[in-house]
Amino acid sequence: MNDTEANNAGQTPEPEGLSRRGFLGTGAITGAVLAGATALGGTVFTRESFAAAAKDAKSKVHVGPGELDQYYGFWSGGHQGEVRVLGVPSMRELMRIPVFNVDSATGWGLTNESKRVLGESAKYLNGDCHHPHLSTTDGRYDGKYLFINDKANTRVARIRLDIMKCDKIVTVPNAQAIHGLRLQKVPYTKYVFCNAEFIIPHPNDGHSFDLQDKNSFTLFNAIDAEKMEMAFQVIVDGNLDNADMDYTGKYAAATCYNSEKASDLGGMMRNERDWVVVFNIPRIEAAIKAGKFINLDGVKVPVVDGRKGDDGKDSEFTRYIPVPKNPHGCNTSPDGKYFIANGKLSPTCTIIAIDKLDDLFSDKIKDPRGVVVGEPELGLGPLHTTYDGRGFAYTTLFIDSQVVKWNIAEAIRAYGGEKVNYIKQKLDVHYQPGHNHASLTETRDADGQWLVVLSKFSKDRFLPTGPLHPENDQLIDISGDEMKLVHDGPTFAEPHDCVMARRDQIQPKKIWERDDPYFAETVAIAAKDGIKLETDNKVIRDGKKVRVYMTSMAPTYGLTEFTVKHGDEVTVTITNIDQIEDVTHGFVMTNHGVSMEISPQQTSSITFIADKPGLHWYYCSWFCHALHMEMVGRMLVEPA
Repeated sequence: MNDTEANNAGQTPEPEGLSRRGFLGTGAITGAVLAGATALGGTVFTRESFAAAAKDAKSKVHVGPGELDQYYGFWSGGHQGEVRVLGVPSMRELMRIPVFNVDSATGWGLTNESKRVLGESAKYLNGDCHHPHLSTTDGRYDGKYLFINDKANTRVARIRLDIMKCDKIVTVPNAQAIHGLRLQKVPYTKYVFCNAEFIIPHPNDGHSFDLQDKNSFTLFNAIDAEKMEMAFQVIVDGNLDNADMDYTGKYAAATCYNSEKASDLGGMMRNERDWVVVFNIPRIEAAIKAGKFINLDGVKVPVVDGRKGDDGKDSEFTRYIPVPKNPHGCNTSPDGKYFIANGKLSPTCTIIAIDKLDDLFSDKIKDPRGVVVGEPELGLGPLHTTYDGRGFAYTTLFIDSQVVKWNIAEAIRAYGGEKVNYIKQKLDVHYQPGHNHASLTETRDADGQWLVVLSKFSKDRFLPTGPLHPENDQLIDISGDEMKLVHDGPTFAEPHDCVMARRDQIQPKKIWERDDPYFAETVAIAAKDGIKLETDNKVIRDGKKVRVYMTSMAPTYGLTEFTVKHGDEVTVTITNIDQIEDVTHGFVMTNHGVSMEISPQQTSSITFIADKPGLHWYYCSWFCHALHMEMVGRMLVEPA
């Protein structure tokens, strides 16, 4: 609707430079903020310009048959509890890695090997993945691990990138809802830092609802990345949201949106400023080494207190930097100079100079706001910021449904009083973007090629699918002076965040190695039974427990029939002796809830109760041969 049409309809014309969608969902935003938004600079693109930009960049996005993508992309699987592997820029889904979910294709959550990884938390059948991050050495991706959180059940998982399977899971004690997660970048990924979002009483034994009590708090957590064991915890004021780490190995930072320690929406928005809390990792390590820590609620994990004292004095471990209202994302610039906290309920981002933190912790800087070197106004609802390695930042504006490109150095100059337009472009995305991620942006090697924006709503972008809509992941070319939207990608159950690495930085195996620790315990059990897994096909009976060992080689199993008694506990262990990549076998026992994958040279096992007398077929579920359909066997369950 143009201005004339709007006036004729009795409506107020749209302010120049602000799209209609900029007013969507703004009921909770004050008029002052809305008025300020109209003054923000930048270019607003139309639907027609999207098509023109996409056509111009099509040659860069197209990955033809037989060609390989430039980047691996790892997406959190959102409420599915998995990790999804995509190729970028094609945005083709390559693989799904089950982590906190049950997956019948691979048998994750069903096989003995996966249950050992899941441990006691195998009882949970759900997960809520938010933040995938790749391990680094000297601030560069090393291709070893990917770590992912489970907000729903307070867990952190590690995925081995050589086999693309989860190999360790830790449940974080003393806490609820692991949300923000980031890794130590240098000299290597020693720690996984993760935030427990929700404040709970300690001990949490049902005695209190009171969050204002001194013994109600949440924790900043560090996990040993190699051992996948808790390293330490830090008690904090307020709550914790997102986190990041610097490039020195010294400082980690996290946002807090509930400094009020409130339990209701209005209470959480009461303070005009919340904070970014900065953690001094060497000081924490020194205190723990000196034995200056406590154990909390009977759990043997070192805990130090990072809260301000009753007298308002700072803890030696932390500093609290006031920032505008309800901050969300916390992102380190690839040059290692800045933490940038995103305002959410303020139209600003806060730029924190990392090189000033030494002076803040030594009390040379008395006012914690003294480390703030910029606070640019960007638009409505800034959530997350990413970088191109050329001095530009890209911030998602949730309410404006835009990504804004801005110059960090110029924003700092503007904060000092210089008149400079630091905003370079605003690009409409569809719709309400949360996380964004540029290629290699979490390393020293940020290359400014691609930007992925993960939008929470898709509305009219795809074929309708009933009341539940997909989300929309959009790919933007940022290699030139202007952002160009080049791809829409529907995705299910809010993947939330992603990370990208160059394809040469990830080196997956093509077939399993027989001495892989992933199935070492299964091999050890077989050895006690006198079984050589690569050759033996045998049934071992131990009272009501029956262990069935067999090989598989396309298109046949080593055992095509075996007999058990009704009520027996049956463990089937299969070793795939094929040595050709991509010749994966499966094992499905009909009517028993049994399914698993066995890739080349892998050993997999699964245990079930033979609870139905009669003849039961088993078959290969992964197509492996022209005679794949004939790859079958039978289990006879005799009456007890």
